[in-house]
Amino acid sequence: MKAIVGKAWKYQDNINTDEIIPAKYLNTSDPKELARYCMAGIDEGFVLKISPGDLIVAGENFGCGSSREHAPWAIKEAGISCVIAKTFARIFFRNAINIGLPIIECKEAADDIKEEDIVEVDIDSGKIINRTQNKEYKIMPYPEFMQKLITAGGLMNYLKASRR
Repeated sequence: MKAIVGKAWKYQDNINTDEIIPAKYLNTSDPKELARYCMAGIDEGFVLKISPGDLIVAGENFGCGSSREHAPWAIKEAGISCVIAKTFARIFFRNAINIGLPIIECKEAADDIKEEDIVEVDIDSGKIINRTQNKEYKIMPYPEFMQKLITAGGLMNYLKASRR
């Protein structure tokens, strides 16, 4: 899996799925439409300031709330390449992996990374590098099957490719 490099956008603890994609925008399941409103529940200008490949860095319990897949879809389609948090709500974690959005639990990195730091994530080797602060953090590399899911773009793409 290729290393991810982008600018960090920082959020606090307990960011819920309604803050990631407010319910009033759930009249579609088109990920590209959902992306227009990513993080609109707490940061209406989010999609205007990010660039493709950027990362979200957050505190505890990121993605809590409902079990809808719309939240990780909105994040991924907005161009966010990875989410780093102290912890994730379990259903969000599963939904993110199932759609091919890399997410990493690393308390130390989540604490240290500041808004707009340039961060590199190498899931294969188990490293997060804060290029701005010149700090490195060890993470648990994903198991091979999870790397394949993410590389394929999610569970459905992985299953389609494995049938060929």
